[in-house]
Amino acid sequence: MPNVPLYRAHPWHGVSIGDDAPTVVTCYIEIVPTDTVKFEMDKASGILRVDRPQKYSNHCPTLYGFIPQTLCGDGVGALCAKALRKRKIQGDKDPLDVCILTDRPILHGDILIRARPIGGIRLIDNSEADDKIIAVLEGDDVYGGITELADAPQGIIDRLRHYFLTYKEIPGKQGSPRIKVASFYDRKTAYDVIKQSRQDYHANYSPPGS
Repeated sequence: MPNVPLYRAHPWHGVSIGDDAPTVVTCYIEIVPTDTVKFEMDKASGILRVDRPQKYSNHCPTLYGFIPQTLCGDGVGALCAKALRKRKIQGDKDPLDVCILTDRPILHGDILIRARPIGGIRLIDNSEADDKIIAVLEGDDVYGGITELADAPQGIIDRLRHYFLTYKEIPGKQGSPRIKVASFYDRKTAYDVIKQSRQDYHANYSPPGS
């Protein structure tokens, strides 16, 4: 019988980031722009689950997910603190999020794609670093030629900013998480964040002696 795994790989721990990282990275997609609910990977099982319905009409304007075998840990938090000249910021202990620009309609998540980072968002969620890498789908006819965030359409950047400032708001409920889009950064900084998130991941999840 062929040597085929009996179980599907865990999207966070069992999928490779790719040999060309950080210039090209494998991404696991949780949300597409047509989704009216927020899907999120269950960390224990790796199965996509419903996190919550989106209460407002704004939807994520891009494909949204995370980069496998990454972690917003102490190192990513330190990079954020240094850039913002803050004393200390911790990472949110989640995989590194990614927003992917593409002209092609992709109708559902729970898929893997390859993308090229062009920059990122330094987002602070309740005093924790929650960086969002911005990338373009590899080979995309419209966005594939963009290499730097500064060359991306300003409209899509504005929509990303608005989405992340409002996506956790709940109508009629006070005390929503304090979210701040602190800054945007370029491709080189995105590479640095990805590399650091890899180090944070291995520091927390690699078995002893590996």
